Amino acid sequence: MPPDDPALPSPAPPARGGNAVLLHACCGPCASHCVPELKARGREPVVFFSNSNLDTREEYEKRLAAAKRLAEAEGVRLVADPYDPASWERAVAGFEDEPEGGARCDRCFRHNLGRAAAAAAAEGCAAFSTSLTVSPHKSSPRVFAAGRAAAAETPGAPPFLEIDFKKKDGFLDSVRRARELGLYRQSYCGCRFSKANADARAKKPVAP
Repeated sequence: MPPDDPALPSPAPPARGGNAVLLHACCGPCASHCVPELKARGREPVVFFSNSNLDTREEYEKRLAAAKRLAEAEGVRLVADPYDPASWERAVAGFEDEPEGGARCDRCFRHNLGRAAAAAAAEGCAAFSTSLTVSPHKSSPRVFAAGRAAAAETPGAPPFLEIDFKKKDGFLDSVRRARELGLYRQSYCGCRFSKANADARAKKPVAP
């Protein structure tokens, strides 16, 4: 597996400098750990909020507001990908009956990271990465595979920067920072399938 932070070739001409990294952000709380981590590595984060997998526009707007608040607190730029659930539904078509955490999630990773790869190319960033790996519910190797595929398949895309943000208690730090900043924290991954699973868990009786 490639190291966490390899030397990054810069596309020509770079729009935001050779250290710019476009960070795909699934939500503000997750990005709250990732943005400072990228800064600590000498990178210039550009937050890219892309969540067409979200089940409703209301949920999209809640998470976008949290991402904007995080970007303002960190003094970094935010780029918002338009909400386009139809594109996500096409990406996971045929995988609707997969269990949560199965092949449908891999398709979702590929979709969102493909959008991030295209945005990174448009922004002239030296690399792109994702906050998805901060979650204990996401397999970092599977996210990395999706990121590499997105970089390879997207014309002009820079390399995908493989960082396992779960390291160094990344998830716990994200929870702490989200609380400090008053960021909205969701109770499910985002898609209609994960929402149904979360609702089912909530209704499950607690064993005495």
